[in-house]
Amino acid sequence: MNILLDLFLTFAKIGLFTFGGGYAMIAMIENSCIEHKQWITHDEMMNITVVAESTPGPIAINCATFTGYKKAGFPGALAATLGIIVPSFAVIYFISMFLDHFLEIEMIADAFKGIKIAVGLLILDAAATMIKKMQKKKLPRAIMACCCIIMLCVNLFAWNFSSINLMLIAGIVSLTVFILSGAPARKGGKEG
Repeated sequence: MNILLDLFLTFAKIGLFTFGGGYAMIAMIENSCIEHKQWITHDEMMNITVVAESTPGPIAINCATFTGYKKAGFPGALAATLGIIVPSFAVIYFISMFLDHFLEIEMIADAFKGIKIAVGLLILDAAATMIKKMQKKKLPRAIMACCCIIMLCVNLFAWNFSSINLMLIAGIVSLTVFILSGAPARKGGKEG
């Protein structure tokens, strides 16, 4: 029962003190779950992020659910998921009750301007950490560089191109290279 409380409180802290949504929470999840608690490894976090990005639902909730499940099965998944959801829900509910006047307070409006910058830095930190931990192979780095350039061009020139299509194209390219490299001939990912 102690691990369930620990999972709940850890993710509640992340949910309560992180602004900017799931991508901003990734850095906090890495810090808490990898560095301090050592519940998951960096490789698992990268895999979680990829799977969470391609499944329905917010990325932070999917990461919390996976981490909780890995540590304590279904009860752990439930505790971690509730931990990350409840504080955010409570804060948003409280703010929505007073939203008409909340953003009119000059100090609050200025605080949100600063929070926008902090959120951008948290997302950048999570991306930099993942890039450092990425395998030192040419193909993943080439796909990442191409995707970054394409998305930069899409944003700069206001092209109508979905990031979902870009993820699908990157997945197809990776799968094609995997198949063409003879990987299906291997058993379990290793030479058989």
